[in-house]
Amino acid sequence: MMSILPAEFYEQPTLELAKSLLGCELVKETEEGTASGYIVETEAYIGPEDRAAHSFNNKRTQRTEIMFGLPGYVYTYVMHTHCLVNVVSGEVGHPEAVLIRAVEPVEGIDLIHERRGDKKEKDFTNGPGKLTKALGIIKSDYGHPLDKSPLYIKKGFSPEHISQGKRIGIENSGEARDYPWRFWITENMYVSR
Repeated sequence: MMSILPAEFYEQPTLELAKSLLGCELVKETEEGTASGYIVETEAYIGPEDRAAHSFNNKRTQRTEIMFGLPGYVYTYVMHTHCLVNVVSGEVGHPEAVLIRAVEPVEGIDLIHERRGDKKEKDFTNGPGKLTKALGIIKSDYGHPLDKSPLYIKKGFSPEHISQGKRIGIENSGEARDYPWRFWITENMYVSR
């Protein structure tokens, strides 16, 4: 437990945080066991000015409320029946977040295999909805501080090379669709696409 990232880690600017999370280990403890993965792909969403963000124009709803608070908390939501997990970032009152898009399985491989069925190994966690199913992250993890069990992020490794490009699946967001705010560990087989 000593290597759990402290709350202060999440206070860095959102674009920096999105890169800093690469190589860190996302861990979820459940009754069935513990499963984890190294974060290999992220996307930054910079709140009020970002048309692709749920909090664009400071939109404050029951769903986005957690984003207006302290950084380092879990923001989960359901999209097309898939639960997606984000790390709240930005200063209090400035709603920003980092979507975790893909992880490389580390702990609980059998449990991940059980949860993901007969998929190919590289398809277990190579997308934001896939990784939450694999690790057992659910909508009710919303609002949880990421420096405490049962859902937390630990130190991992420092990637040698990080690639950067456009975010995925946000075609209807005007100029925001072209922002190069997706980051991934270069040539990692678990990156979504």
